[in-house]
Amino acid sequence: MTDDLSRAVRDLIRGQDRAALACLLPDGAAPARPYASLVLVAFAHDLSPLLLLSDLAEHSKAIASDPRVSLLFDGTQGLDQPLTGSRVSIVGYARTLDDERLKHRYLARHPDASMYAAFRDFRFYRVTIERAHLVAGFGKIRWLGVAELASSPTADALVDAEPGIVAHMNRDHADALDLYATRLLGLGGRGWRMTGIDSEGLDLRLGGRVARLALPAPVEDAAGARQALIALVGKARAA
Repeated sequence: MTDDLSRAVRDLIRGQDRAALACLLPDGAAPARPYASLVLVAFAHDLSPLLLLSDLAEHSKAIASDPRVSLLFDGTQGLDQPLTGSRVSIVGYARTLDDERLKHRYLARHPDASMYAAFRDFRFYRVTIERAHLVAGFGKIRWLGVAELASSPTADALVDAEPGIVAHMNRDHADALDLYATRLLGLGGRGWRMTGIDSEGLDLRLGGRVARLALPAPVEDAAGARQALIALVGKARAA
């Protein structure tokens, strides 16, 4: 698979804030039954999907019994013929996590979840991806291994700097975020906020809408991110 296609798949996945979760629901002595549900997702810097689920939900009971899951990320919204669009199904294992930085990343993506994230019957999960299935329209179908799907590892320096970058942009450069959304992504509205940044792009949110903006080139630290964000402002103003 080409690097461009690999990047497009990652951007499609990261651009979603929800997915269809499929798991195996226990059925007593009978074989487990397939069960699908809607979940909200965020992502670790390595692309691992992050979930926040209630212990009372059927999918949580299923994962407790069998951690094998699949997530469908749908990139066909708005197309007159949805089956000509791209979608990606990932398969892997869902396990609870206790990483505060990843929890923060999820809550930045879904701020309303902070109202119940601390409840004793809610748990965060990280899905370890084993492989992915891409359907990019009629006849454009293939499986992707983890090595094909992976980008260059995000430097620890950028992971450490991310909360400060996000807070700074939201506090001091709200106008730049609106320029990114309106001039570079063609979206409407004002008041867009940054929810995260990784080596390849940044994530935006306005109410119930989310957007993904690619960076001009991969970045590794706060200085690189600053240069990229400034370059995007210049590009937006010139658009």
